[in-house]
Amino acid sequence: MRTIWLFPGQGSQHPGMLAGLPAADRQLVTQVTGVELDDRDYRDSVKTQLAITILQMAQVDQLKKAGWMPTVVAGHSLGVFAAAYAANVISKADVLAVVKRRAQLMQAAYDPAEYGMGVILGLTRREVEDLVAQVDGPTTPVCASNQNAPTQVTVSGKKTAIKAVLELAQQQGATKAKLLNVPVLSHTPLLAGVAEQLATTLYKYELHAPQALYLANYNGHLVHELDPLACDLSHNLAYPVYWDTMMDVATELDLQVAIELCPGTVLSKLLSSKCHKIKRIPLAQYGIDDGLYLLDKWQK
Repeated sequence: MRTIWLFPGQGSQHPGMLAGLPAADRQLVTQVTGVELDDRDYRDSVKTQLAITILQMAQVDQLKKAGWMPTVVAGHSLGVFAAAYAANVISKADVLAVVKRRAQLMQAAYDPAEYGMGVILGLTRREVEDLVAQVDGPTTPVCASNQNAPTQVTVSGKKTAIKAVLELAQQQGATKAKLLNVPVLSHTPLLAGVAEQLATTLYKYELHAPQALYLANYNGHLVHELDPLACDLSHNLAYPVYWDTMMDVATELDLQVAIELCPGTVLSKLLSSKCHKIKRIPLAQYGIDDGLYLLDKWQK
């Protein structure tokens, strides 16, 4: 059965999400990074990114132990690292080391109290870019970033500038315009320097050619070789996530089931809105046991 495994990024984290995490995985995080996960307070981006990533990799292990292997993997922002792990590109311990470095670089680059992300629904990317152009400047940096759906665009930059863009979007008829629960800015040229530093870190580790098709954030297309995949892992912070294009490509791959790993449920909804034939299993809703039951049932 042809499956796509979807890996959410930062934003859907919540206290208690690690309740079923194997003790060995929690211990591995501390062993590799020195960070202890308490699963209560997710205001710290390092702990948040590590928690999401280890949770997703633990679920990958459970799916593979039951005999499943993805046909396609697609990670959104931070989710690219667990996606690469699912495709056998990088080891679990090395993912944790890289993700810790990523989060530290992001936190150090810009004050999380002053910089972040927002989302606008109901306007096209061109319309959002026109609004951004009215606000963006040397002291008010802001840019259109992720393209999650045809009329769902995120903006990244200084919060005062984001709020100004959100207000303009509401005036122009946006159905929703709000700040996101993400204490860092992402997917903007402002992070080009961070991306270069992360690339230096990433290439210290052993990487392997993917054993599943990989949908890249930076252009939305399939990647078959290691070099462009590694570039996506290190540099996607400096580019928009073209999730809408990724899902357009996914609909052409004769997929039968979309498995969305924790902690989100939105990514599989975005895919199913494009192709109703693809069945959905968001593990945050069903849990791993019921998810495996459905996979076995549908395979028969």
